[in-house]
Amino acid sequence: MAFIHGKSTVITLDGDDLSAYTNTSELTLTADSHDVTTYGKNSHVFSGGLKGGTATMGGIYDSTASTGPRAVIKPLIGTVVELIRKPEGTGSGKPTDTVDVLLTQYVETNPVADMVTWSCEMTLSDDVASTTQGA
Repeated sequence: MAFIHGKSTVITLDGDDLSAYTNTSELTLTADSHDVTTYGKNSHVFSGGLKGGTATMGGIYDSTASTGPRAVIKPLIGTVVELIRKPEGTGSGKPTDTVDVLLTQYVETNPVADMVTWSCEMTLSDDVASTTQGA
Protein backbone atom coordinates (compact mmCIF):
# COMPACT_ATOMS: atom_id res chain seq x y z
CA MET A 1 0.00 0.00 0.00
CA ALA A 2 1.36 3.43 -0.95
CA PHE A 3 0.36 6.27 1.34
CA ILE A 4 0.29 9.78 -0.12
CA HIS A 5 1.07 12.95 1.84
CA GLY A 6 -1.35 15.86 1.29
CA LYS A 7 1.40 18.49 1.12
CA SER A 8 1.88 17.95 -2.63
CA THR A 9 -1.75 18.67 -3.57
CA VAL A 10 -2.18 21.18 -6.39
CA ILE A 11 -5.46 23.08 -6.72
CA THR A 12 -6.49 25.69 -9.29
CA LEU A 13 -9.70 27.65 -9.69
CA ASP A 14 -10.60 29.40 -12.93
CA GLY A 15 -6.99 29.01 -14.06
CA ASP A 16 -5.48 30.53 -10.89
CA ASP A 17 -3.18 28.30 -8.82
CA LEU A 18 -4.26 28.65 -5.18
CA SER A 19 -2.03 25.87 -3.85
CA ALA A 20 0.35 28.25 -2.03
CA TYR A 21 -2.58 29.67 -0.02
CA THR A 22 -4.44 26.40 0.63
CA ASN A 23 -3.94 23.90 3.46
CA THR A 24 -7.14 21.90 3.13
CA SER A 25 -9.32 20.75 0.25
CA GLU A 26 -12.03 18.17 -0.24
CA LEU A 27 -13.89 16.69 -3.19
CA THR A 28 -17.13 14.89 -2.27
CA LEU A 29 -18.93 12.81 -4.91
CA THR A 30 -22.60 11.95 -4.39
CA ALA A 31 -25.53 10.38 -6.23
CA ASP A 32 -29.29 10.67 -5.88
CA SER A 33 -31.04 7.67 -4.36
CA HIS A 34 -34.53 6.67 -5.50
CA ASP A 35 -36.73 4.29 -3.54
CA VAL A 36 -38.24 1.85 -6.07
CA THR A 37 -39.69 -0.57 -3.52
CA THR A 38 -42.86 -2.33 -4.65
CA TYR A 39 -45.58 -4.27 -2.86
CA GLY A 40 -44.56 -7.62 -1.44
CA LYS A 41 -40.98 -6.62 -0.53
CA ASN A 42 -39.62 -6.96 3.00
CA SER A 43 -36.81 -4.47 2.41
CA HIS A 44 -36.29 -1.25 0.52
CA VAL A 45 -35.00 -1.44 -3.05
CA PHE A 46 -33.07 1.54 -4.41
CA SER A 47 -31.99 2.80 -7.78
CA GLY A 48 -29.25 5.34 -8.40
CA GLY A 49 -29.92 8.69 -9.99
CA LEU A 50 -28.04 11.78 -11.02
CA LYS A 51 -24.52 12.28 -9.73
CA GLY A 52 -23.43 15.41 -7.94
CA GLY A 53 -21.15 16.62 -5.22
CA THR A 54 -19.34 19.44 -3.54
CA ALA A 55 -15.82 20.76 -3.22
CA THR A 56 -14.27 22.85 -0.48
CA MET A 57 -10.92 24.43 0.15
CA GLY A 58 -9.40 26.78 2.66
CA GLY A 59 -6.19 28.12 4.10
CA ILE A 60 -4.31 30.99 5.72
CA TYR A 61 -5.23 34.50 4.60
CA ASP A 62 -2.45 36.48 2.88
CA SER A 63 -3.06 40.25 2.76
CA THR A 64 -0.25 40.87 0.23
CA ALA A 65 -1.48 38.39 -2.36
CA SER A 66 -2.84 40.14 -5.45
CA THR A 67 -3.60 36.69 -6.89
CA GLY A 68 -4.59 35.08 -3.59
CA PRO A 69 -7.94 33.65 -2.50
CA ARG A 70 -9.67 36.93 -1.66
CA ALA A 71 -8.77 38.51 -5.01
CA VAL A 72 -9.52 35.36 -7.01
CA ILE A 73 -12.57 33.87 -5.28
CA LYS A 74 -14.73 36.84 -4.21
CA PRO A 75 -15.43 37.98 -7.80
CA LEU A 76 -16.38 34.41 -8.76
CA ILE A 77 -19.23 33.96 -6.22
CA GLY A 78 -22.34 32.85 -8.12
CA THR A 79 -20.45 31.86 -11.27
CA VAL A 80 -19.45 28.51 -12.76
CA VAL A 81 -15.70 28.04 -13.29
CA GLU A 82 -13.23 25.18 -13.70
CA LEU A 83 -11.70 23.49 -10.65
CA ILE A 84 -8.60 21.31 -11.13
CA ARG A 85 -7.39 19.23 -8.20
CA LYS A 86 -4.27 17.05 -8.28
CA PRO A 87 -4.42 15.16 -4.95
CA GLU A 88 -0.94 13.62 -5.38
CA GLY A 89 0.71 16.69 -6.90
CA THR A 90 2.08 17.13 -10.40
CA GLY A 91 3.85 14.28 -12.20
CA SER A 92 3.53 11.54 -14.75
CA GLY A 93 0.99 8.87 -13.78
CA LYS A 94 -0.58 10.93 -10.99
CA PRO A 95 -4.36 11.60 -10.93
CA THR A 96 -6.10 14.83 -11.89
CA ASP A 97 -9.75 15.68 -11.26
CA THR A 98 -11.27 18.43 -13.41
CA VAL A 99 -14.84 19.69 -12.96
CA ASP A 100 -16.92 22.81 -13.43
CA VAL A 101 -18.09 24.21 -10.09
CA LEU A 102 -20.60 26.82 -8.97
CA LEU A 103 -18.93 28.98 -6.33
CA THR A 104 -21.52 29.26 -3.56
CA GLN A 105 -19.62 30.63 -0.56
CA TYR A 106 -16.44 32.46 0.46
CA VAL A 107 -15.70 32.89 4.18
CA GLU A 108 -13.00 34.76 6.09
CA THR A 109 -12.56 33.86 9.75
CA ASN A 110 -10.81 36.17 12.19
CA PRO A 111 -10.05 34.49 15.55
CA VAL A 112 -8.67 36.77 18.26
CA ALA A 113 -5.70 34.55 19.13
CA ASP A 114 -4.80 33.02 15.76
CA MET A 115 -4.24 33.71 12.07
CA VAL A 116 -7.01 34.89 9.74
CA THR A 117 -8.19 32.02 7.56
CA TRP A 118 -10.36 31.68 4.47
CA SER A 119 -12.53 28.94 3.00
CA CYS A 120 -14.89 28.45 0.08
CA GLU A 121 -17.64 26.04 -0.90
CA MET A 122 -18.49 24.91 -4.41
CA THR A 123 -21.21 22.76 -5.97
CA LEU A 124 -20.15 20.43 -8.77
CA SER A 125 -21.75 21.33 -12.10
CA ASP A 126 -21.43 18.34 -14.47
CA ASP A 127 -19.26 15.22 -14.46
CA VAL A 128 -15.82 15.01 -12.87
CA ALA A 129 -13.18 14.11 -15.43
CA SER A 130 -10.62 11.93 -13.65
CA THR A 131 -7.49 11.50 -15.74
CA THR A 132 -3.87 10.45 -15.32
CA GLN A 133 -1.20 13.06 -15.93
CA GLY A 134 1.13 12.42 -18.85
CA ALA A 135 4.89 12.78 -19.00
